[in-house]
Amino acid sequence: MIRWSLCTLACAGGSAGLAWLVPAAPLPNPFGGAALVLAWFVLPLAAVLVPVLWLRRVPVRRRKVAWQFLVPVVAGVALGTIGKQAGDQDGLADRGRWTEAVVVHKEEGKTDKCLVRESAGRAIWPSLSEEDGCRESVSEGDTLRVRYDPEGVARPVDAVDTISYGELLTYLIVAAVAMGTWGGVRQSRWDREYDARGERG
Repeated sequence: MIRWSLCTLACAGGSAGLAWLVPAAPLPNPFGGAALVLAWFVLPLAAVLVPVLWLRRVPVRRRKVAWQFLVPVVAGVALGTIGKQAGDQDGLADRGRWTEAVVVHKEEGKTDKCLVRESAGRAIWPSLSEEDGCRESVSEGDTLRVRYDPEGVARPVDAVDTISYGELLTYLIVAAVAMGTWGGVRQSRWDREYDARGERG
């Protein structure tokens, strides 16, 4: 049981920690991109693949996946996403600067994005998202007051984010570890049961 708890904790904590580290450190590309791929995809999938591949006695075609592993996978993706938001918040709190920025291009879609530049002409990266200030009423040529990351890693905002992510991250990690441990115990039991049937046979 302990090994499954530690495995799930490592995957869940790794997803949140790596995603947070990218904008908070910050980690430039390609390291930042690789860390986000690990946080959003690899580690959540590892939470289910490691226990399944651990079944050494059961033939691959006969292996089952406990439904409990759905929670660590979904929670892992959520942890990566929310961890990135928490890292953006901490990165801007540490390095952020306020400036008057001009909207030079607006990309309209399901979620709008605005490419903005400082008054000195320097482009601000990443683009300003709809939830962070690129609203429907904003047009090209408008001037917005934004807080941005000079390193170009943390996403810019038009208002200080005061949301506390710690409690939500803790709940998700606890849920992932609890269900991942339960699923891992079930997988191990199936492995032992298959081995016992083979010995009797």
